[in-house]
Amino acid sequence: MNILVVDDDAIVIKSCKRILEAEGYEVSTVPGADKALEALKNSDFDILLIDVKMPGRDGMYLMREIKKNWPEIPTIVMSGYPTPETITEVLRLGATLFIPKPFKPDELIKSVRQVLKKVPVKKLFPTGAG
Repeated sequence: MNILVVDDDAIVIKSCKRILEAEGYEVSTVPGADKALEALKNSDFDILLIDVKMPGRDGMYLMREIKKNWPEIPTIVMSGYPTPETITEVLRLGATLFIPKPFKPDELIKSVRQVLKKVPVKKLFPTGAG
């Protein structure tokens, strides 16, 4: 499983990478929406983990681009500002799951596993190897 973490906070990126790699996932990280779009054009990801509030283009912009160009990729959106409006908007834009910051390592792992359970097997194994 290849996960892309998008966040402008270096501590969050480092923590997510450490936690997810310890669980056996491959993790790529980028500091913002523009870099995320670049990464999505050049690599295949099984799950995206995206922050909402980032300088420049934010997570909402990124969600709109993902919905338009890669709607099949499951997305977990995280935010330190979990207002009902934010949660409703990211789910409307196609997020699979919302997780409020700060979160504990086990909450992150549980969220990723929950999203993976929702993904059809043929999406995880396109050649039918699953």
